[in-house]
Amino acid sequence: MRILLLGANGQLGRTFLDQGGLAARGDLLAASRDGVLVDGRHGEIADLSIPESLPALLDRAQPDVIVNAAAYTAVDRAEQEEALATRVNGEAVGVLGQWAATHDALVIHYSTDYVFDGRQSQPYEVDARTAPLGAYGRSKLAGERALRDSGADHLIFRTAWVYAAHGHNFLRTMLRLGAEREELRVVADQHGAPTDTSLIVNGSLTALDRWLATDRNEQPPLLGTHHLVAGGATSWHGFATEIFEQAEMLGLLARQPRVLPISSAEFATPAVRPAWSLLDNSGFRQRFNFPLPDWQQGLREVVRTLATSGH
Repeated sequence: MRILLLGANGQLGRTFLDQGGLAARGDLLAASRDGVLVDGRHGEIADLSIPESLPALLDRAQPDVIVNAAAYTAVDRAEQEEALATRVNGEAVGVLGQWAATHDALVIHYSTDYVFDGRQSQPYEVDARTAPLGAYGRSKLAGERALRDSGADHLIFRTAWVYAAHGHNFLRTMLRLGAEREELRVVADQHGAPTDTSLIVNGSLTALDRWLATDRNEQPPLLGTHHLVAGGATSWHGFATEIFEQAEMLGLLARQPRVLPISSAEFATPAVRPAWSLLDNSGFRQRFNFPLPDWQQGLREVVRTLATSGH
């Protein structure tokens, strides 16, 4: 089996490479925008901002499985660069799907809570009405639709509040600011389930294994859109508070800063964030028999990784 990993240098792509699960399942080709991987090795070049360049790569690689961990993720900048965000998150995904449909390949793709408006008060089910609030959400919804319309076998995993021990994310920003400041003001009226990339990778591999082990005629119920997020719920303020407690306990911070709750209105950003980002993950748990523990468990593991690696 040949596997093509797109976005190998991003948060999620790096975790796929670090954990080695894809390479253990087949002949893995890793691709980044410039073809250079984080560890200095050379991989394939895949620039999703130029969708028309992708068929040549796919024809050469001939993957049986395409794992698309590449995305335009600059939520605020997308308000000024919606055409670019839509090329990367929408049009390019459609190109992947069209190639996969023609060549009988599976596409694993990642989407986001931003396809919803965040105005309801219970976790969003997979088939809930989509209504993105901004350009980033619209671009990701365009990708979902393009992949579905392509006719390719696909698994779309919506996730939310993603973080890792590497890359640019809320956890690493909080640790940096917490070391510099006595007091931080953090939004307390947006709610979600922080989800570490290891959970997403392990869930993705479990779903892939199940798909591979299932008879062709019985695969369709496994395919489609799923919510792959950690369990539980918190606010950004609650997430920050827990980060600092764990970091102090494990010696990453000498002391915890004060964390003051503020409203979204007090922290204005170009893009409006969903106030309610909780996704109902019960379907994923049941369909793939995969536990999705509360978000605190993943946080403990990531902070422990940072502490033991000397960051």
